[in-house]
Amino acid sequence: QVQLVESGGGLVQAGGSLRLSCAASGSIASIATMSWYRQAPGNQRELVAAITSGGTISYSDSVKGRFTISRDNANNTVYLQMNNLKTEDTAVYYCNARTLYLRRFWGQGTQVTVSS
Repeated sequence: QVQLVESGGGLVQAGGSLRLSCAASGSIASIATMSWYRQAPGNQRELVAAITSGGTISYSDSVKGRFTISRDNANNTVYLQMNNLKTEDTAVYYCNARTLYLRRFWGQGTQVTVSS
């Protein structure tokens, strides 16, 4: 089992920045990929960014160049630095862990609201 706890969401004006954190605990050694997803009202949950245990990073086109995903292995934490936020970035952001055994675990979500 893997437990994930997100933090760092909030209200910010367009053009501003936020940093989300996701602290993992439990079967840490089994985690292969950590990802951030988001879900806006009425929309499906979508992948925002991902980082593998080997350090390979990917982003959705909508956030490329504005968001940065990173991981601190010593503290079992993944971050999502979000810059130049837009109103369309408003969503609940979820941390996801995929293990070597292809199991997925989710955090509780953190709300990000970007005002115009």
